[in-house]
Amino acid sequence: MSHYKSVAAADLKMNNRNRLRKERLALRDQLDPGLRAEKSRRISGLISAHPVVGDAAHLFVYINFLSEVETINLVRQLIEAGKTVSVPLTLLEESRLLAVQVTDPDRQLAPGCYGIPEPTAEQVRAAVVEPSTIDTVLIPGSVFDRTGGRLGYGGGFYDRFLVESAPQATRAAMAFELQLVERVPMESHDQYMDLLVTEKQIYDCRRLRHA
Repeated sequence: MSHYKSVAAADLKMNNRNRLRKERLALRDQLDPGLRAEKSRRISGLISAHPVVGDAAHLFVYINFLSEVETINLVRQLIEAGKTVSVPLTLLEESRLLAVQVTDPDRQLAPGCYGIPEPTAEQVRAAVVEPSTIDTVLIPGSVFDRTGGRLGYGGGFYDRFLVESAPQATRAAMAFELQLVERVPMESHDQYMDLLVTEKQIYDCRRLRHA
């Protein structure tokens, strides 16, 4: 009987996770594009002023897609500031992310996996970087809580990247306040964030988690 109860509990948890993803992504999609851009600028301003960016030499930054917090202008600013910036290339067959440096995102990015802007084949050949040199990873997602709980989009790509490729890196998530919930139903493979940056404030997730 306990086996069936465990299966039922697992199914319920998965349903809750999927429901949260659907709800929060729907809210994010409903944001007016102008308001989304303004909130994104606030988030970029907050994270840029924080030591996880200021003190970092190499940052791994997602390139925004659909209704995500916009990062392309932040990428340009970081490059202009002399930072090494790498961005993800999705390797679907290997279920992992590759870090590729960009120095001119307007020329070196093109629609890739699922239509997400990714490094061109030429850039991949020329500029794959060693993820052990990454100081800070800027991470997207669908649902977050203030202690650093995160739900991505279901593929686990960032979770694996953080554990297997860049365990040394500080984990900073970027999200809108409307993506926050009281508590994310985490699973064993889910990775916690160190910081969460929204348009309102920066949450010190490690401190809140241990409070």
